Amino acid sequence: MTQLTSTLLRSTIALGMLALAACAPAPIYKPSPATVATAPNIVAQSPDRYANADVIWGGTVVQVSNFPDRSEVEIVGYPLDSSQRPKLDNNGGWGRFVAVMPGFVEPFNYPTGALITLSGRITGTRPGNVGQATYVFPTVSVAQSHVWTPAEMEAGKSNVSFGIGVGGVIH
Repeated sequence: MTQLTSTLLRSTIALGMLALAACAPAPIYKPSPATVATAPNIVAQSPDRYANADVIWGGTVVQVSNFPDRSEVEIVGYPLDSSQRPKLDNNGGWGRFVAVMPGFVEPFNYPTGALITLSGRITGTRPGNVGQATYVFPTVSVAQSHVWTPAEMEAGKSNVSFGIGVGGVIH
């Protein structure tokens, strides 16, 4: 391989990688100096350590409960990708938490199973149940939230894959 061909090949690969990276959406929430990178299940174990910390968490909506002065959205937390989208490839998630929002939240806008990312402040924990099991839910006072559409979840993901394998058809 000549020097020119090698340089051209490296440049093409670099430009291709840059193009793929440019397709990924930017994060939607900017971390504050008080933002901690921890998971809901860790907060549930050591709530005093994380009191009043800011978080950017996401996951899957379990249910919405409306009260006279607030709404609470129960969420199964999952890690976030570089665009702050929930990554559902983790077995069982990061634990559950309750997102507390002021006023009335329309359950239609936060349907069960919807993927959500939010920014807010940890306000404590509270006991509850998941089925018959007792559970400790971290609570987060929500500053902003975003429910992801299927198109947003796919944006910037490459449909190119590389691999080695053997295939065949059995009749």
